[in-house]
Amino acid sequence: MKLNLGFIYGLVSGFIIMAIVSAITVKNLGDEKEFLRKEVDFLKNTLNRITRVAPLRYLADKNGILIGTCVSSSHLTDRDYVETLIREFSVVTTENELKFEIVHPSPNTYVFEPADRIISLAEANGMRVRGHTLVWHAQLPPWIVNGNFTKEEWKKVLREHILTVVGRYRGRIWAWDVVNEAVDDTGSLRDTVWLKNIGPEYIELAFRWAHEADPGALLFYNDYGIEEVNAKSDAVYRLIKELLKRNVPIHGVGFQMHVSLDNPPNPQKVAENIKRFTDLGLQVHITEMDVRIKLPATEDELIRQAQVYKEILEVCLNSKNCTAFVMWGFTDKYSWIPYAFPGYGAALIFDENYLPKPAYYALWETLFSKAIWTPTGSD
Repeated sequence: MKLNLGFIYGLVSGFIIMAIVSAITVKNLGDEKEFLRKEVDFLKNTLNRITRVAPLRYLADKNGILIGTCVSSSHLTDRDYVETLIREFSVVTTENELKFEIVHPSPNTYVFEPADRIISLAEANGMRVRGHTLVWHAQLPPWIVNGNFTKEEWKKVLREHILTVVGRYRGRIWAWDVVNEAVDDTGSLRDTVWLKNIGPEYIELAFRWAHEADPGALLFYNDYGIEEVNAKSDAVYRLIKELLKRNVPIHGVGFQMHVSLDNPPNPQKVAENIKRFTDLGLQVHITEMDVRIKLPATEDELIRQAQVYKEILEVCLNSKNCTAFVMWGFTDKYSWIPYAFPGYGAALIFDENYLPKPAYYALWETLFSKAIWTPTGSD
């Protein structure tokens, strides 16, 4: 064993992180308050310089995982957005650009340009791409929602869609969320246009067609509310186990991890759940993590939020086959949370001005702590 080449500056920055967290959480500072606040500002500025030398993606690589975010093509004109994205992340997910209503708005029309912009940016900067999503009950175009086809015609529509979209990016998209949210909160198959018109076999068919279009891509089932062992995750486990018995090409499960500070996940229960999926030989990705806070967010709440991010990353790092940690955005400037959950926000690791929040530093310190020691002969 030997020290990582980044050990010296990393060790210093580790102490800085601890000092920042300690100073921020001090209560009743009394006469020393102003002095300590000045010290915190100095330490924050120093840490910002250090983390730019060793950003999240560098440390994640040292830990053998990918760290990422969803990306919207409409934000790629924002220079700060692009610079932060390229610096910090090693994998990107298409936020909306490959959803059915965007990419296939009418029967004979495909719109690939928005997705192309994201994928080209990723390729130019050494990032992998997660394609999201091929089969979902939401964000469907009217010609699908109001479609009046026979069962065989519905199957033909879905097959043609998957073969066209996946085939276009063959060899360029690392992993696909093939089927998204097919199980409802009770553990039953969700009543969707695909279930109604094709039947339960649409799930198996979607994976087989995606594999046909790109045999080299990793294929995932993705869902929310399945982070811990519960009725829904039990149903997803049974579903995937049955698919594997039938030799359906499925390589992983995605835990979305949209959570609230009001009721954060139990890390031990998340770890137990990840284990049972990895015991099936699957990879697990954290695919859409954000931690929403009731606004206005207080300093204490931001510290607690940082702890939630830290705990889930630690679970992933300590779990066999948890190979990616992806957030649903990275700056509160463009977060979906205030629209989806009125009264909530501040869910991501950078604020509206791209300044790192405590959650960013918590992820950084967690990755650094794991990356200090590397096998002899490595950098």
